[in-house]
Amino acid sequence: MTFDNIRLEKGLYATGKSFTQALEEIDPSENYAGTDLEGLDAYQRQLKRFGIKVSGKNSDPIEKFFCTSDSAALFPEYVARAVAQGIEEADLVSKIVATTTTINGLDYRAIAPDSTAGTFGTVNEGAAIPETKILTQNNLVTLHKRGRILCASYEAIRYQRLDVFTVALKQIGATIARAQLSDAVNVLINGDGNSNAAEGSTVASSGTLTYNDLIDFWNGFTPYSLTTIIASPDMLAKTLKLSEFRDVYTGLGLHSTGKLATPFGAELYKSPAVTEGTIIGLDRSCALEMVQACPVTTEYDKLIDRQLERAAITSLTGFSKIFAGATKTLALAAGA
Repeated sequence: MTFDNIRLEKGLYATGKSFTQALEEIDPSENYAGTDLEGLDAYQRQLKRFGIKVSGKNSDPIEKFFCTSDSAALFPEYVARAVAQGIEEADLVSKIVATTTTINGLDYRAIAPDSTAGTFGTVNEGAAIPETKILTQNNLVTLHKRGRILCASYEAIRYQRLDVFTVALKQIGATIARAQLSDAVNVLINGDGNSNAAEGSTVASSGTLTYNDLIDFWNGFTPYSLTTIIASPDMLAKTLKLSEFRDVYTGLGLHSTGKLATPFGAELYKSPAVTEGTIIGLDRSCALEMVQACPVTTEYDKLIDRQLERAAITSLTGFSKIFAGATKTLALAAGA
């Protein structure tokens, strides 16, 4: 079976796999090695089959998807991909998680590694080798559904170009990304319900943030490493105004890559999800796990049969602490 005679239907969305994965099983991409279609996945080949151009100034209107029942089945995947692109472009979560776990249900119990796993002493001859215990947490990871309802009548938008509609869908994705970051920040600070809130310290002596405060904060992470800092907007401004952050070598990375970094190597990010006057520091390699019950999901039946109207676009995720000591907070005293 070639890509141009595959029967497309709603059932491809109900296989337990993504639409593209279901298509790939029917029409594997490896069959196109050395052809003009090499480099396209199964979904992109279907767009080519029906002559649907989704980007560029000559992109097609939305109604191009609904010329046939087969091409209409491609529309929910287009929506999901545009939203996922918006999540990726606004993504900060991937910069702070150590690993992402995908599950096929709603219940997930994270591991609880022994916090002394990073310390090793000498084992004398004949002595027992110390154990590192890895158990499971007492409480399940809390999953949050984040998303938006897409409200639009087909008649109102049928002539809109797909590249313009993609911009709107990407903003839905960006909104989901910001909500997920808020969930991650909450777990980093307050824990995941298993008595593992971050250890905090307060700058109270001078009432202002100093470079010495940051050095002490960095130094307090042993045996972990301070690799990443997430600051509230006001604290990021206070940090960047320190004279040490005006050093030519510290600013070199910003000018060359657009990324903020500290003189001691930690990457620096800003998020309004962090409480005003607060900095979160973490060892990205072992602090946080992202649990994903499902990626971006669309109500495919509504998008195909009812041609938009009201369709939910959602993502179900949660976060779990791995090593509680790998996250700490630094806050300015009230009134500072």
